[in-house]
Amino acid sequence: MSNINLIIEERPRNIGNFMVGRLLPFQTKRMVGPFIFIDHMGPAKLSAGENLDIPPHPHIGLSTLTYLFEGNIMHKDSLGTAIEIKPGQVNWMTAGKGIVHSERTPDNLRNSEKTLHGLQIWVALPKQLEDMAPSFFHANEDELPTWENDGVSYTLVAGEIAGKKSPVPVYSPLYFLQLKSENRQTIKLGNDLYGEVGLYILEGSIESDGTTFQPKELLVANDSKLCEFTMNAHTTVYFFGGEPFPEERFIYWNFVATSQQRIELAKAKWQAQQFEPVPGETDFVPLPPENLHLKART
Repeated sequence: MSNINLIIEERPRNIGNFMVGRLLPFQTKRMVGPFIFIDHMGPAKLSAGENLDIPPHPHIGLSTLTYLFEGNIMHKDSLGTAIEIKPGQVNWMTAGKGIVHSERTPDNLRNSEKTLHGLQIWVALPKQLEDMAPSFFHANEDELPTWENDGVSYTLVAGEIAGKKSPVPVYSPLYFLQLKSENRQTIKLGNDLYGEVGLYILEGSIESDGTTFQPKELLVANDSKLCEFTMNAHTTVYFFGGEPFPEERFIYWNFVATSQQRIELAKAKWQAQQFEPVPGETDFVPLPPENLHLKART
């Protein structure tokens, strides 16, 4: 019997002046553990003068994780953070009761050709931490736990698994794990995984129960303890998941909350321009239409 409960293919979405592949939320699977939103950016070739420009926008009730494979993004937020995100680094911003940030092509790259490729992820906060103070954490590539086993390279981007722990300050039991294989290998992770688990294929392919799965597919397991599959040569996959929350989550725009009331308060606060601004940024993005409101059930 197959251990694959659901196969989710990337769906194109426009996030302003940039197209992404949306993985979560999905119509029949809104969350995997605490992971509530995943976008695959690119790979996109941007010409000179063609740039990523996501103006200041607010978040509540979540942490954002930006992980780049290629390219650079300048992150600025209302805490005064201004840092360039480079491939292999982890950008972890916790919104809590509210934060505002912008994401743009760095000034030194705006008039040259460049490539942008990576993952942008939202992790919902536990109910008791929804109103925590916002914070920001940045980890360099060499700070992340890495190891090899039977020719497979592992990098723990966030969370805790297999006796390893990332320095990224997560707020519930979770993992975000990269696997890279240069040769065909059988992978058995069932003893290390916990909670709900998703597997995203970035490049290459995997085989499970006689079926081959290709890039841009997200597989959701029935039982994390039964995770066994074959990675073909030159394959990169990401495991993500963890313990699900007992409460449902609501999503409206960039807001995540355990109640609609929290969403409404955040909307009113943003419209009244009462969020702390991003230093040096003056753009204001109005609230989107109500039909972007989603109920995200675990």
